[in-house]
Amino acid sequence: MFVDFRDQPPPPPWQPPRRRPRLTPRQEKTLAAIIGFNIVLLIIAPIGGATLIGVLALLWR
Repeated sequence: MFVDFRDQPPPPPWQPPRRRPRLTPRQEKTLAAIIGFNIVLLIIAPIGGATLIGVLALLWR
């Protein structure tokens, strides 16, 4: 079956997606503080967890 599309209007021109606005300086500072805090916890938390496990092991003796 043949369908004639010659009388159809052309599609709209392609537009790139809109970019999200950049972070404000205050938001950048807050994000950096959160990331820094998480990095510090990444280093300290396993040490603290191992210490608590050691304390629990001594209590069970």
